[in-house]
Amino acid sequence: MSAVSPITSANITTPSVTRATFDDVMVPTYAPSTMVPVRGSGLDLWDQNGKHYLDFTSGIAVTSLGHAHPAIVEALCAQANNVWHLSNGYTNEPVLKLAQALTQATFADRAFFCNSGAEANEAAFKLARKYAHGKFGSQKSRIISCLNSFHGRTLFTVSVGGQEKYTEGFEPLPPAISHIAFNDIEAARAAIKDDVCAVVVEPIQGEGGVTPATLEYLQALRAFCDEKGALLIFDEVQCGMGRTGTLYTYMQYGVAPDILTSAKALGNGYPIGAMLTTNEIAQAFSVGSHGTTYGGNPLAASVALKVLEIINTPSFLTRVQQAGILMKNMLQSIVDDYSHLFSGVRGTGLLLGLVLAEGCRGRAKDVRNAAEAKGLMLLIAGPDVIRIAPALIVSDEQIATAERLLRDTLNTFN
Repeated sequence: MSAVSPITSANITTPSVTRATFDDVMVPTYAPSTMVPVRGSGLDLWDQNGKHYLDFTSGIAVTSLGHAHPAIVEALCAQANNVWHLSNGYTNEPVLKLAQALTQATFADRAFFCNSGAEANEAAFKLARKYAHGKFGSQKSRIISCLNSFHGRTLFTVSVGGQEKYTEGFEPLPPAISHIAFNDIEAARAAIKDDVCAVVVEPIQGEGGVTPATLEYLQALRAFCDEKGALLIFDEVQCGMGRTGTLYTYMQYGVAPDILTSAKALGNGYPIGAMLTTNEIAQAFSVGSHGTTYGGNPLAASVALKVLEIINTPSFLTRVQQAGILMKNMLQSIVDDYSHLFSGVRGTGLLLGLVLAEGCRGRAKDVRNAAEAKGLMLLIAGPDVIRIAPALIVSDEQIATAERLLRDTLNTFN
């Protein structure tokens, strides 16, 4: 029998990969672009062929400080030279500092950390049911959500989300979940009964079309929940962390939730999620009632703490507000000049949507793909809305460049 050669870096061959490799080796849950990005800096990206792109997606509102931000890289590398991971049989300094910073900056007293927005929402929904079960009994278990909402891809969170296309084929779904029309106060009044343990809402529906909640709607939800002893959950996975010009969007409304979920931009691309809540509600969880292997990982917590320190300053958030106004005005000029394509602009801060006109419904992907060919990366929010979510560090010059590239794109459409 011949000896087996040891595996070393010298005898490992890394195969070349292209977009076609995706179809050979990946589970087909995505349909990615034909171009493959390999390097980024700020809002600039380059693909395998060296072509440059202006990134106005920020990884679906994730890399809010841009690609390879030097302060974030430094924080990650510094922690990487110390402790990478510990089980939750131990705590660590970065996660305690992050929890302190988040609770000091928000309504919350307690934080739970996990790996994604879906996990943060999963924790929120479990906590809401556990709290209601302990305080009122098992009959108080119904969760109310909104149609066209999106709360994650676990079976529980996708069931709470109000889009049937994401639950089709995964039945039977978890019970005691109901959906109501977004921004409809009377529908909420009719639905929030004594058996409801929680109402969950996105202050701005992202996947559902970049649609902000009205102040009156969130105030009504707060009042109905208080009346019925239900918890109010704000899903700020996409609209939080400075995206709309305040650290969290609820701060603009003056309506505080009982539980808030955060992720995406919290780690600027490093996976981390957080659930924030009050002392009283947090006590419904006890040791062993919920957990996650990687939640509170020192690497993730170090990155998130640095992200929070940068974003949560008056000057940074003021600049986001200014850039948001400039961006919205630019997009309104696009609507005015291409009214045969678009009917309006909606959104807040740097989470904005171009709404396709009646005769162009269903063409959002076409616009996105054409813009990418011109070197501008955009998002969609369903088939009828172009979603724009650049890094929060976007400059006036980059907004002007995006306008030029978008106009070049739209000039090719009839």
